[in-house]
Amino acid sequence: QLRGGSAAAGPGCTGTALPGSRETFSPEAWGGYDMVHYGHSNQLRQARAMGDYLIVGVHTDEEIAKHKGPPVFTQEERYKMVQAIKWVDEIAPGAPYVTTLETLDKYSCDFCVHGDDITLTIDGKDTYEEVKTAGRYRECKRTQGVSTTDLVGRMLLMTKAHHSNIDEDLDYRKHTDNFGKSPKRSCVWCMFPQGPKGHSPWTGVSQFLQTSQKIIQFASGKEPQPGDTIIYVAGAFDLFHVGHVDFLEKVHQLAEKPYIIAGLHFDQEVNRYKGKNYPIMNIHERTLSVLACRYVSEVVIGAPYAVTADLLDHFRVTLVCHGMTEVVPDKDGSDPYEEPKQRGIFQLVDSGSNLTTDLIVQRIIKNRLEFEARNQKKEAKELAVLEAMRRLEEQKH
Repeated sequence: QLRGGSAAAGPGCTGTALPGSRETFSPEAWGGYDMVHYGHSNQLRQARAMGDYLIVGVHTDEEIAKHKGPPVFTQEERYKMVQAIKWVDEIAPGAPYVTTLETLDKYSCDFCVHGDDITLTIDGKDTYEEVKTAGRYRECKRTQGVSTTDLVGRMLLMTKAHHSNIDEDLDYRKHTDNFGKSPKRSCVWCMFPQGPKGHSPWTGVSQFLQTSQKIIQFASGKEPQPGDTIIYVAGAFDLFHVGHVDFLEKVHQLAEKPYIIAGLHFDQEVNRYKGKNYPIMNIHERTLSVLACRYVSEVVIGAPYAVTADLLDHFRVTLVCHGMTEVVPDKDGSDPYEEPKQRGIFQLVDSGSNLTTDLIVQRIIKNRLEFEARNQKKEAKELAVLEAMRRLEEQKH
């Protein structure tokens, strides 16, 4: 939701309402924000650009389970993840699934913003119908190539086809064709002549294509200033989650004026030290996810696994931090943090969180049948709406 007011909250934002002139506009974005990814972040970036103060309503676990199926993350985890996105000024915990004018007025918001996909209640009704009718609804473009459905599918199928520089394989093509849809459903795209058969354009999978423009939109564009403490952290940052946020928040608190540079390892490097089908997100996707975090100032795309003297000197790094997770030796058996340790600038940081990418994948696998049923149910509702829209179009002509 967008509310009258101005100024953007920085790290540690309390979410206090800002007074302001009614000549300014404040939007509100409403959603479950389960498994927050760069698609969600891009939606919030667009929403923030429509006004001066962005409030993001986040649903409870109970609401999501009722209308969509079991959430991957708890509501407390989702609240923290959304607040960590740099375009968010305030969150509204426990937001109702159906957005009403009463809700907008409660938070003094001018209008509501949502993606150009459709959100339906358990009985198939548009959750934004009331605010649309009142003219207090805006849309932003959905980010192509990412969805929670796709990410869940990657975990369940254990393929590597989503990694950069790897050709698509048969298993992944099967995933893109079949995940989240009934085995009896025919493969017809979007519109269909005889009933709801095919893929939903909102739940289906498409390829993400990275562009320089997208990176520019997500990047802060700020260089280190005199007096800044330049802190370097490195890792996979796969399925960017609340455990990463907790770590980066603690690192951010280590200095009065922190400038955090996050080094992201290439997909093949991550797969070397994590194995299986990791990373779940490829390097292009992970880059945007980390850039969207309010605690990160810069990202090194394809950082070397070993933190070298050249890297430290190039970025004028004054502190190198790592979490409490195991540090896997480099290919030659050496310690990748040997150089910063010799310089006396290496520090272990305890985030206080035990959440890891492995644990997230375990949650998904444990509830595999529920998640597959959720995706089938969600797509079936969307396809029914598409069919109704098609029939209305036919009646007009």
